[in-house]
Amino acid sequence: MHVIKLSIFVFILSLCSFSKPHEEKLVWLGWDEGYEKAVVSKKILLVDAYTDWCGWCKRMDRDTYTNPEVIKKINQYFIPVKFNPEIKNVMYKMDDQTLSPQQLYAQLSRGESTGYPTVYYIFTNKKSVFIDAGYKDAEAFLKILDMAIAESKK
Repeated sequence: MHVIKLSIFVFILSLCSFSKPHEEKLVWLGWDEGYEKAVVSKKILLVDAYTDWCGWCKRMDRDTYTNPEVIKKINQYFIPVKFNPEIKNVMYKMDDQTLSPQQLYAQLSRGESTGYPTVYYIFTNKKSVFIDAGYKDAEAFLKILDMAIAESKK
């Protein structure tokens, strides 16, 4: 009887040893929660501006934001926020302002049309924004993340 129990125990342990290692995930926040968290934590606010109809946005979600190195770096240094400026009937808070999606987009993009996807790197402690428009694969995106991290340390 002990041999059977021991065999079952060894079998279960061996199954556990083949389980997938814990994978980091990227958890996107909404604007209000993400902005507040970035201000408090003094991390860079990474705002991914997208639309539902944008094919390049979907490709970036699929190819870039699923890359384990990208996820690890974002989780360590950034507060990630998804932002769709075309959503209606919602308001966003930023410091003492309440903004519509279109007003927030205009403020982030400095009134310029940047297209989609566009990533805004907001340095809340410096009150400055770095704008990076267009699709980026993981390799190119990692270089931009490194530039934003370096800028935040100046």
